[in-house]
Amino acid sequence: MLLQIVAGTVLLSLNILVAAVAAMLLEAQLARAQGWLMREPHAPKMVLLIAGVSLWVLGVVTAGVWSWAAAYYALGVFTSMEESVYFSLVSYTTLGFGDVLLHKDWRLLSGMEAANGFLNFGLLTALLVDTLRQARQGQVETKRKRS
Repeated sequence: MLLQIVAGTVLLSLNILVAAVAAMLLEAQLARAQGWLMREPHAPKMVLLIAGVSLWVLGVVTAGVWSWAAAYYALGVFTSMEESVYFSLVSYTTLGFGDVLLHKDWRLLSGMEAANGFLNFGLLTALLVDTLRQARQGQVETKRKRS
């Protein structure tokens, strides 16, 4: 049980760190693009912003799923990487089909991974919404100042 808790804690911590660094890098990129985002036309830029941030979020989620899958495989929990990735994706997204289960000796990890995924989805959704809100608010304020 101790190995499960240690492994899960390390994976949770690493995933939170990756999400935090990704958020910081995204913020830096948006700061660099601020002038461009504020200039007309706004609609195509918002479409690009939504697509770009969504792909960024998807990248962070994918990294989380793969890190858990790699750990399952390295620990010998599953015999194939495909099964590790499948289980990880189902757990991380809290979908939980139940068609692939962890052995009793490793089942605490699935709950820890689900908590990790739930936390990251919340954080990344907030990041996406805040990014769009800030960009749109800046566009409206810039337009108001010009009028």
